[in-house]
Amino acid sequence: MKRLDGKTAIITGSSTGIGRSMAQIFAAEGAKVVVVARDSQAGEKVAAGIREAGGEAFYHQTDVSRWDQVQGLVKAAVDRYGTVDILCSNAAIFPCNMIEDMPVEEWHEVLSVNLNGAFYSMKACLPIMKKQKYGRIVLTSSITGPHTGFPGWTHYAASKAGMLGLMRSAALECAKDGVTINAMLPGNIQTEGMEEQGEEYIEAVKKAIPMGSLGDPADVAYMALFLASGEAKYTTGQTFVIDGGQMLPESPLAIL
Repeated sequence: MKRLDGKTAIITGSSTGIGRSMAQIFAAEGAKVVVVARDSQAGEKVAAGIREAGGEAFYHQTDVSRWDQVQGLVKAAVDRYGTVDILCSNAAIFPCNMIEDMPVEEWHEVLSVNLNGAFYSMKACLPIMKKQKYGRIVLTSSITGPHTGFPGWTHYAASKAGMLGLMRSAALECAKDGVTINAMLPGNIQTEGMEEQGEEYIEAVKKAIPMGSLGDPADVAYMALFLASGEAKYTTGQTFVIDGGQMLPESPLAIL
């Protein structure tokens, strides 16, 4: 028996990177997957790939910063599969701008997608999960914000730190209803977004990671698989760092 047999999973931001890997791995483990992204071409491609591999999936275009669209997403999942068992709130954007140069509109957009999107997705799924007395919610936060900082990403850092406050209080609200809520904090992962930063940036980052390499999206996706499974039934309100040891050294001298 596969770990997610019979479960329905909504995975936001699943047309690329970590989200795509989650969608593929969850489907391989038996989940019926709702692929969610704004880019319809990329999203349809992921869903089609899952079906071609023998899995069950469909794509639904959604802007998670829009409450009405998130409501429509959850309705579509229920209409197709009857329920929602798993929510992976993974959608995020990360433009780079120093505070003094940052348009106020950019600040609001990042918070709207990254933090409001997590809240809207959770709010739409919780009534279903509480009613059935089962649910797994996995948030993709980051080491940036909760533990580290980087110039130009104050809005991103604020959104990812905010997700953890959201998670802890929500986990308490849901603890007696069979619904767990946990967060993953990836470090530097080899995604399309990372590749856009350029090779010079990537090589500099590698030097700060004790394991000497970037993570693979699957490294994060397998953590999500555990948190989304029945094996994690007694784990809620917790954070899990996947960073190759990046936060451990007290100085560059500690990296061998």
